[in-house]
Amino acid sequence: MSSSILRPLANSAKTALGRRTLATPTSVNPSMFQSVLPPTIPAALHLKTGESYYGTNFGSTNSKYGETVFSTSITSYTDSMTDPSYRGQLLVFTSPMIGNYGVPSNAPLPETPGIPFLESDGIQCAGVVVSDVALKYSHYQAIESIHEWCARHNVPGISGVDTRAITTLLRDQGTTLGRLAVGDDAQYVPKAEEYWDPSKDNLIAEVSTKQPYELNPNGKGPKIAILDFGSKANILRSLVKRDARVTVLPWDFDFNAVRDQYDGLFLSNGPGDPTSIMETVHRVTKTINEWNKPIFGICMGHQILGLAAGMETYRMTFGNRGHNQPVLALASSGSIKAGRVYVTSQNHQYAIKLTEDFPEGWAPFFINCNDSSVEGIISTPESGKHIWGVQFHPESAGGPLDTHPMFTDYVQACADKSASGMATSELKVDTHAAAAAAAASA
Repeated sequence: MSSSILRPLANSAKTALGRRTLATPTSVNPSMFQSVLPPTIPAALHLKTGESYYGTNFGSTNSKYGETVFSTSITSYTDSMTDPSYRGQLLVFTSPMIGNYGVPSNAPLPETPGIPFLESDGIQCAGVVVSDVALKYSHYQAIESIHEWCARHNVPGISGVDTRAITTLLRDQGTTLGRLAVGDDAQYVPKAEEYWDPSKDNLIAEVSTKQPYELNPNGKGPKIAILDFGSKANILRSLVKRDARVTVLPWDFDFNAVRDQYDGLFLSNGPGDPTSIMETVHRVTKTINEWNKPIFGICMGHQILGLAAGMETYRMTFGNRGHNQPVLALASSGSIKAGRVYVTSQNHQYAIKLTEDFPEGWAPFFINCNDSSVEGIISTPESGKHIWGVQFHPESAGGPLDTHPMFTDYVQACADKSASGMATSELKVDTHAAAAAAAASA
């Protein structure tokens, strides 16, 4: 097949199953050429290890404590800042300019009602650290500047600091507790005991849904339950666009009490340390041992799966945060081919420990090409299970779509399990969209 034929197919797949799209505006937003500029207010980033960096404030004028981390993402700052996995963190962007294309509306798209356009209902990080903030912006979808957006969400930012120096420091000594101080607070250097450690709080409980809710209840695809540890919106969108009927459950919901109602279980991403919710881990262990339907875990969900299977997790020095992390597939499954390198989007501080012998019935699925950390686990054919866990984010938003077809693999596996208990005509899977997604990733 010629490349001229494949290219439109790939583009249509990205539109249907991958990237979010917005309707073209009927008129130019005049605010793209002008923005409300903040007054010049001093700000500082103080680190618990003793370093201080001074610049100017944008966004909110309050001061915030948090864990200082860095992201190597070049674009999609709006997606990163609304990712619940960044809850309680002071986010340092290594990209030299942030804010130049503004911030779009977060209203749900017509085809995915109930799911915000960005990755959650609002900004999740505690503060933002940039080298150069663009207070004026230009993009046809933008409705406000990053300054206006941060101010509206009570999130402070600091600009004019050497983010390269901060990143080098964090790479050498690891992620560090910090305080983004604004105004008169900027000159005060906190004592060591004053720094707030977000990992001591139950961040998952803060970002998880408080009540179960349904998405696409009238769909024709399999019925999937999501344990919400802080799910990104594009995970929900990726399932709904494949016509799955999705029920989102709170992080501490006992899925085993209702598991027979579902064709698959999905464990979402989320912030913090997976060992902080061991009661949930024990429930997932019970699910794995007693249930024989597909389970897919991403990021925090991947770590929960590992702990439930008897593996160990550990805290990385500075984690992996960015849209450019290469991973090597060690096994083939569905759209994933062993021996191929995939570029992925990531945001995590913890990882599954790589050991010489994995628990019986499990095998490593992916490994990070940079630091050899475990990027995925998979149940073996001998186990009779259909379970996958990946440390990266196949839903991207932002980032590459290399592994996005894994959602098609998972939904199809759930559909196959569901079809084994009903007439095939009762279950509808968008096979054309699945084929298009596979072509897009080839």
